Amino acid sequence: MAMKTASSRLLFSTLLISLMILMQGCATRNSVAYVSNADSRDISVLKLDHDKGTLQVTQTLAVGGVVMPMALSPDKRMLYAALRSEPFTVASFAIDGSTGNLKPIGTAPLPDSMAYVMTDRTGRWLFAASYGGNKVSVSPIGADGVAGAATSVVPTGKNAHAAVIDAANKNLFVTNLGSDQVLQFGFDAATGKLTPNNPPALGTRPGAGPRHLVFHPNGRHAYLLHELDATVDVLAYDAQRGTLSLLKTLPTLPAGFTGKPWAADLHLTPNGRFLYTSERNSHTLAMWSVDATSGDLKLIGHQATEKQPRGFQIDPSGTWLLAVGQLSHAMTAYRIDPASGRLTQQASLPLGKNPNWVEIISLP
Repeated sequence: MAMKTASSRLLFSTLLISLMILMQGCATRNSVAYVSNADSRDISVLKLDHDKGTLQVTQTLAVGGVVMPMALSPDKRMLYAALRSEPFTVASFAIDGSTGNLKPIGTAPLPDSMAYVMTDRTGRWLFAASYGGNKVSVSPIGADGVAGAATSVVPTGKNAHAAVIDAANKNLFVTNLGSDQVLQFGFDAATGKLTPNNPPALGTRPGAGPRHLVFHPNGRHAYLLHELDATVDVLAYDAQRGTLSLLKTLPTLPAGFTGKPWAADLHLTPNGRFLYTSERNSHTLAMWSVDATSGDLKLIGHQATEKQPRGFQIDPSGTWLLAVGQLSHAMTAYRIDPASGRLTQQASLPLGKNPNWVEIISLP
């Protein structure tokens, strides 16, 4: 009986120690952030401690050109970055699964200076939108993960700013800041072909300047940020027809601000409960709660942030928001309150010059 008791105690102690080790491992899990620094012509790789919110640069990778928009592959094993200085190219990087560091594995020409890149949901195609060239391109991605030269280039309205695919991988939407419209295309994932939907475009308010677009996880709503008047549209999405329609428009600027509007970016938390938008001249992030049924937005408030916040991103857990400032040349990490959506500053650190785009993955 005494031997059984001792054996049971030993087994219990072993299980307890194993549980403590497991909990300790969970407590120190990390994410990795990638920041493109346009004027430094490099990409910063940063480790984000998921529990503390601390940031540490683990790699600074020179890319040889003005690097701006970036995109992750669906499996988070590849990063793609567009260089906006000549020769216009897309650089492909393999992501180390244990450290998150980058390894260059190929480059390919792009048909113009591109303001936005995104892969399709299969990871076999790369979309790119050209602000100055008024076009959208589709490039194949090889089995090795390297993006190739564009096989399709489609003219758009003036100043194409973003190319965003829907969750079903069937429809692509291209914002046109200069002609105040969002083009609506059907997408063939077998061939990479784009075909205009009916209607082929959603018209927006004259002078609003549609810039970036995100879809809600419910698949029924989307949000469109306008650069020139700093407003956000709540949109209904008809996935069968591949068309958007306007439900509501809201201002994103803080009360009392009288400067020129210059909105930049918007992102949803993964659970779709909160939306955040950035505005460069007021140096703020607007915080919004999202009605899961109607898609409607309710302003929570504004958070002062880095100077000229062109880009920011939310980590896959929805716990952290990382914002960079083009003029502060730095990043700040904010903890997202899961109940209220409010942001609490946790850590800051300097980066390269003109940081403008952020992507984040979670390490296993």
